[in-house]
Amino acid sequence: MIASLTGTVQYIATDRCIVDVSGVGYEVFWSTEGLSCLPEKGGEVFLHVHTNVREDAIILFGFGERVETEMFLTLKTVSGIGPKLALAVLSGMQVDVLCRAISTEDVKALTTISGVGKKTAERLCMELKDKVGDLQTATSELSGITPVDSGDRASLGDALSALVNLGYPENVAADALGQVKSRLGDEVFNSMKVEELIREGLRALA
Repeated sequence: MIASLTGTVQYIATDRCIVDVSGVGYEVFWSTEGLSCLPEKGGEVFLHVHTNVREDAIILFGFGERVETEMFLTLKTVSGIGPKLALAVLSGMQVDVLCRAISTEDVKALTTISGVGKKTAERLCMELKDKVGDLQTATSELSGITPVDSGDRASLGDALSALVNLGYPENVAADALGQVKSRLGDEVFNSMKVEELIREGLRALA
């Protein structure tokens, strides 16, 4: 299964993008918010991927952060919610807000999401109320990690996600990138490409 991709953005549509990885273009479906955060065509990107295998197709769904992947998989456990609707839910509400709405059983807020009616919203609350606590904690911890302040936030976020995908805790990976910035200085750090940030981050973690 494909769990992540690192490559260049080849094409961006309203609900998907194509990422070129060593000459191979991967079509990846993504949330509206996720697509808005992608770099322009030709820009480098790292993304988490969920591979959905059907009898007639293999479909890739992309996410900027691992917690989004976990939320997507959690949503799919709800009866009546498939991958397309799960992605629509993530398009309509950020993970921390979604977790809060589910944990407080805010059906009215959930029904503002396109494709989610009252019955679906009630199922989300009933089936996930006790499951979103860890995801809510993860999003809070992630939002509080700000040891570096790069001018290119997309590259920094991609590098941080790549290090986390390699198994390092969010705070440890972020601290390593902070060390890189302190060692090289703001100007050099802000001009570094994703692969350079990852390489220097791994060096700091060694």
